[in-house]
Amino acid sequence: MGDSSARQAGQSDQDLQEMVAKTDSGARQPAGLPGRILFYTALAWSLFQLWVASPLPFIAGIGVFNDTEVRSIHLAFALFLAYTAYPAFAASPRDHIPIVDWVFALLAAASAAYIFAFYQDLSGRSGAPTTIDLVVGIVGMVLLLEATRRSLGPPLMIVASVFLIYTFFGPYMPEVIAHKGQSLAKVMSHQWLTTEGVFGVALGVSSSFVFLFVLFGAMLEKAGAGNYFIKMAFALLGHMRGGPAKAAVVASAATGLISGSSIANVATTGTFTIPLMKRVGFSGVKAGAVEVAGSTNGQLTPPVMGAAAFLMIEYVGISYIEVIKHAILPAVISYIALVYIVHLEALKADMQGLPRRSQSTLAEKLASFAGIVAGTSVIGLAVYYGIGWIKTLAGGGAIYIVALLVAAAYVGLLKFAARYPELEMDDPDDPVLQLPEIGPTVKVGLYFLLPIVVLMWCLIVERFSPGLAAFWATVLMIGIVLTQRPLLAAFRGRPGTGTMRQGLDECIDGLVIGARNMIGIGVATAAAGIVVGTITLTGIGQVMIEFVELISGGNLMLALVFTAIICIVLGMGLPTTANYIVVSSLMAPVVVSLASNEGLIIPLVAVHMFVFYFGILADDTPPVGLAAFAAAAIAKSDPIKTGIQGFMYDIRTAILPFMFIFNTQLLLIGIDGWFELIVVIVGALVGMLLFAAATQGYWLTRSRLWESAALLLVTFTFFRPGYWWDMVYEPTRVVPATEITQFAEQLPPDGKLVMMVKGETIDGDVVEKAVQLPMGPAGSGEERLTNAGLETRVEDDGKVVADNVMFGSPAQQAGLDFDWQILDIRVEADRPPKQLMFIPATLLLALVAMLQLRRRKAGAG
Repeated sequence: MGDSSARQAGQSDQDLQEMVAKTDSGARQPAGLPGRILFYTALAWSLFQLWVASPLPFIAGIGVFNDTEVRSIHLAFALFLAYTAYPAFAASPRDHIPIVDWVFALLAAASAAYIFAFYQDLSGRSGAPTTIDLVVGIVGMVLLLEATRRSLGPPLMIVASVFLIYTFFGPYMPEVIAHKGQSLAKVMSHQWLTTEGVFGVALGVSSSFVFLFVLFGAMLEKAGAGNYFIKMAFALLGHMRGGPAKAAVVASAATGLISGSSIANVATTGTFTIPLMKRVGFSGVKAGAVEVAGSTNGQLTPPVMGAAAFLMIEYVGISYIEVIKHAILPAVISYIALVYIVHLEALKADMQGLPRRSQSTLAEKLASFAGIVAGTSVIGLAVYYGIGWIKTLAGGGAIYIVALLVAAAYVGLLKFAARYPELEMDDPDDPVLQLPEIGPTVKVGLYFLLPIVVLMWCLIVERFSPGLAAFWATVLMIGIVLTQRPLLAAFRGRPGTGTMRQGLDECIDGLVIGARNMIGIGVATAAAGIVVGTITLTGIGQVMIEFVELISGGNLMLALVFTAIICIVLGMGLPTTANYIVVSSLMAPVVVSLASNEGLIIPLVAVHMFVFYFGILADDTPPVGLAAFAAAAIAKSDPIKTGIQGFMYDIRTAILPFMFIFNTQLLLIGIDGWFELIVVIVGALVGMLLFAAATQGYWLTRSRLWESAALLLVTFTFFRPGYWWDMVYEPTRVVPATEITQFAEQLPPDGKLVMMVKGETIDGDVVEKAVQLPMGPAGSGEERLTNAGLETRVEDDGKVVADNVMFGSPAQQAGLDFDWQILDIRVEADRPPKQLMFIPATLLLALVAMLQLRRRKAGAG
């Protein structure tokens, strides 16, 4: 019986690893010369990306590539590996590479590298492709679509093909989406020979930023950080009610720091956490669902965010720090809510946690907590001010001093870690499993946090580009992988024979794994570029605005629901990155336009976050959700039921985007001062926890139907107090358009001028909508308006119209056009803070709490 169980467990683990490999890095592992070619090609790709991300090419004066050349070589590597690492069909061989795949791999790589090889020639004949150019473009496009099918499945290939067909057959389409159509030469030139299509922004983000972050995550995992995060989460939370599930959520969040793949996250943490969840009382379906919900939400976790963070930089036009600022609060409250859902499940089933090896007194716990806080604060202040002083005193030589200090900190933390035993991965099926002790567990891996600190320091304090920040963090990780074993052996007084070679092998494996994990992302961003290229070539973006406005009746909420459905449906087949690119390119302008027609100004980043959140949900949405299938394989549960339960846990993630569209303070937009920030955070957290309680039907005890409804009402009020407050007080006051110059002068530096405007579009439709202009630095009103690209005139009848709208200016980008009438200026009204609505909400919450406490007491009695 035991042998049978072991065989089943081994088979399940093997199936899981095959699923992850098939999805993330390719299922083919050939031996002999083909295996070595595959191995060294992946290694060369990683080394190339490290080279172009480093300052070395500029120091040495050799190997300097421009952005387009890097994209070309990046895609050449990705396509070559896609054909050699991914079999054509399920029945295709895995142990060797057929001749036809070698041919396809070389042709695809050559087609992609054509841009690099003939960059100067192509630049000189831009818009006038030769026959060879067109042949290369056609071959490259066909092979890219096939590589997409192999590495990502048919859905993205079908979506890209549909958009490509639409480009040619525009005149034969239904009238609402028809266009004049394009020639083969025009399409191939646009899609393959320029940076408008395949080699566009998305592929540029993949080559410049994403690769380095994926490589950084692969090196962290190879060094053992994944095991450390899991053990630390269990040490801290495993003793609580439903502790393994809470630890699974935290471990998934931590793994999300280093992994942009929800399926890999499930495989990394789930193999340990799911059996332990089942041990303390969770059913297989619920154990798998908790892991799925935690792992899919790992893509919400900065800094990687499934590569979406870097795409938002380009598509929204904001800095990386701003993206992280907008993403952090929703991600944190989403994870806290998932921990709370797990807690409620444990309460409902009266579950317990896992036993500790030793029990600490309250005084010891408080002293330990105070020591950690004090130590962290002292170190943080010392680092912040110390580096500032070093930069002031040493100038250009500061970087070398800081590098020595980081190296000294690493050696010191490693020596500190050597006092404690190494972390072993426990067997979750061991009948007498005890939690690891908190102190030794946390201390033994503190040096793993050093590269993350370096990464965040470079991004936030030094304001390096994401690519350069990831480069330095990855260099540190490579150093750690190479040296941690020999140094630990030396500090522990053990022989270090072979440890340096072991470190070198692990480093090379990490570089290869990082490259293989990038195959799908590289191909996906290139294929998604076909969609973006079609939008720019055919003008379907404007058509989509009219189409969605037609089917939604101009209703913003219906348009948002429509967008969410598109995200989830496409996300069932598309990877998160490709889904985000496709839907945001099509729908973000639509939502912003419909909102402005209703007089609402919705920041573009809010719409992009909306699309991203719903794209993530597809990973646990039946019938396709691959993360659910991976978790079900470990839990030995039904994958459809696991996916449905995971989606139920993830409803909290689905409600957040609707909330931050209408209350952008949840994205930390429009917050003035620390007090308002604290109120927003507390309100959002309370709202999310109450939403979790309402959807679980359990708060202080089992909820009655009206109590769940009351909790939902309180949730809505905490998330969007302005909805009720706008019924009591007008949200804005109207300033006459004739005062636009005086009002522009009075606005603070970088203030926003919001206007209602009316005019005729290029299609002959008369629209009335809100536009927002950034006013830039202080100055005279006329100066500031001119800098924003707007010149006005007052007509004889008193109307104020746009006399001139400069091309490419903020005014033109905001949707303002020549001769449009400025109806009035909208200013936020002086009124009491909307957070006063928290008071009646809290009173209703107190009533529900009183009734539930009374019922719980009666039940206990």
